[in-house]
Amino acid sequence: MNVQTMTQQEIRQTGIEILSRHMGLTGMIRFLQQTETGYGDYTKERDKLLGTPSLEELVSDIQSSRFNKKDCFFDKK
Repeated sequence: MNVQTMTQQEIRQTGIEILSRHMGLTGMIRFLQQTETGYGDYTKERDKLLGTPSLEELVSDIQSSRFNKKDCFFDKK
């Protein structure tokens, strides 16, 4: 195996195979999750999804959520 002549894809595939063989599937996945950089702009995506609620809106949503969970819990009894 000559890494000088391998493509990026071949290097990645070989690395995944080695990680899997030596660390097991779970260890390989945990390692990859720690080292993957991801893509996109989290802040812009979050703002698009959540908007920019005020503190009062956040508190109201939390209280409403807690209240509804209690209602559901007591309804089951």
